[in-house]
Amino acid sequence: MGRLNVTLCGIELDNPVIPASGTFGFGYEFAEYYDINQLGTFSFKGTTAQPRFGNVTPRIAETPSGMLNAVGLQNPGVDRVLSEELPKLKKVFSKPVMANVSGFSVGEYVEVVEKLDADPSIGWFEVNISCPNVHGGGMSFGTDPKAAAEVTKAVRAATKKPIILKLSPNVADITAIARAVEDAGADGVSLINTLLGMRIDIGRRKPLLGNITGGLSGPAVFPVALRMVYQTAKAVKIPVIGMGGVSRAEDVIEMMLAGATAVEVGAANLVDPYACRDIIRDLPGVMDRYKIENLQDIIGGAIK
Repeated sequence: MGRLNVTLCGIELDNPVIPASGTFGFGYEFAEYYDINQLGTFSFKGTTAQPRFGNVTPRIAETPSGMLNAVGLQNPGVDRVLSEELPKLKKVFSKPVMANVSGFSVGEYVEVVEKLDADPSIGWFEVNISCPNVHGGGMSFGTDPKAAAEVTKAVRAATKKPIILKLSPNVADITAIARAVEDAGADGVSLINTLLGMRIDIGRRKPLLGNITGGLSGPAVFPVALRMVYQTAKAVKIPVIGMGGVSRAEDVIEMMLAGATAVEVGAANLVDPYACRDIIRDLPGVMDRYKIENLQDIIGGAIK
């Protein structure tokens, strides 16, 4: 293994940097900018059983040190992902990819996973039980330990590939959810998804977002995300993927010291399409500065 290599749920990555779902499309769009095989892997756009247009506009609002989004899981549906999106991706990406799946019922999660499972390019399933921007699904599964465990058990029975449950920060105790999905068979957890927030247009005296509320992401959420990664890594034995406001190589190091095996980069990709490439480029220099020989060795290094 090289200095940057880590192992995520039994699959080796060249580095721990993973563009987060919803910020990197289906990958091939970013291949126009650089060779995306430089990435550890990436989590593709959240996929549901049926095509979704998403929420009404406006869907994006700026905030200090971040942004709100209420896209609402817009995607072409699992059948088109298999027939159109993944064939395009395979032309430019030769590594296992992470499939982000969502649903409005336990059965829908299972349906999407069963269909995607046959594609050999998929290495992991990231099961999104934490989207704050849809009604009747998403976050409703991720705020109750029993509901989270139910989804986990059903998906676990539908595939032999690693399943990583994506957790919501919009809960009183994220460790209770993490332990519940671990006990139900999850191979890993990823956190945090966005924090629920809103903005108001003072002139119009109305919410800026068509959905009224949206998910807050960007550098503003990094300290909250780091705290939750730390708490979760202490509470479970399965790997943790950290995310939330990561925009620099130093942020990756912090997340790993807090217990993350790998680190997802979200909103930074929307600001700068080269963000992940540059973080990977900068990691060796930051490691040298802090006398870190191998990233694998620092995972959980700050946990007492």
